[in-house]
Amino acid sequence: MTDTLARLEQTIAARRGADPASSYVAKLTARGVGKIAQKVGEEATETVIAALSGEAHDLVGEAADLLFHLMVLLGAKDVPLAAVMAELDRREGLSGLAEKAARKPD
Repeated sequence: MTDTLARLEQTIAARRGADPASSYVAKLTARGVGKIAQKVGEEATETVIAALSGEAHDLVGEAADLLFHLMVLLGAKDVPLAAVMAELDRREGLSGLAEKAARKPD
């Protein structure tokens, strides 16, 4: 499963510097982090809508779009997928309520 995400991370990294006319990733990257973050928000909303009103295949498609755009955002901010995976590993086995309570306030 993580092999797919690792390959996606590599593909996104390779395409970030491409010609925006030939690559969606390059086009989105050229528009800046704000636009990428906006796309993540749009895809998250579409995922919620699909979860509430769509069929399972609709949710699968929207979840894939959300993961893709999140990966583009992580790449734009130079945050490696490995850092996110390490955070998930750190949280494994913790109660969600306990983990949230242990977070430092912003």
